[in-house]
Amino acid sequence: MRVMVYVEGPSDTLAMEALLRPLLDKKKGEGVAIKFIQSPPGDKKKSLLRKVPIRAANILVNDPYSIVVAMPDLYPKDVIFPHETFDELRNGIFHNFEQALHRKINKADDRVKERFKVFCFKYDLEALVLASEKALQNRLKVDSLSVTWCIPVEDQNHERPPKRIVEAIFERHHQRYKNTADAPIILGRSNYQEIADRCSQCFKPFVEYLSSIRGSNI
Repeated sequence: MRVMVYVEGPSDTLAMEALLRPLLDKKKGEGVAIKFIQSPPGDKKKSLLRKVPIRAANILVNDPYSIVVAMPDLYPKDVIFPHETFDELRNGIFHNFEQALHRKINKADDRVKERFKVFCFKYDLEALVLASEKALQNRLKVDSLSVTWCIPVEDQNHERPPKRIVEAIFERHHQRYKNTADAPIILGRSNYQEIADRCSQCFKPFVEYLSSIRGSNI
């Protein structure tokens, strides 16, 4: 079984590979190859929302042993189509996928549709960084942090997404946050199951789904 998870950018790919390495290795041993893939060229979120549903339709029609997952950031809202919540984002992506599928085949088998999944980072990857508080402290080389964000960490909003909070934390400690370097290091030092429990709204369902896939699933 091949699972392709499309995310927006290189920081998402690197961070997910670092955080989920134990799970990815476990699933590989069970015959499930999970790969994180950066969205096609173009504006990151626009490209994922516009192009990945089309790519998913092409893949799934031709390969019955594949699963495609779209996992964009929820932030910013209203990109490509109106959405502010995860349900609205998921519905819009599925609509684009079903249209692409219909253009390929008149009547799609429901089993094809079942192999396209949508999750998201709420509101972006840095929610997981905030959930990794101890590893974040170690990266900054500080003994403690003043909590200036909402807990649970997925309770931030579109006006103040997690990435802006993380950037401000680094600035307060006279450092600059670099997502492609800092996020993988911080998350690579964290336990993915603990992070999932702290991010139970959107990230935990994604982890649970990956954990549920079996090599014989079609």
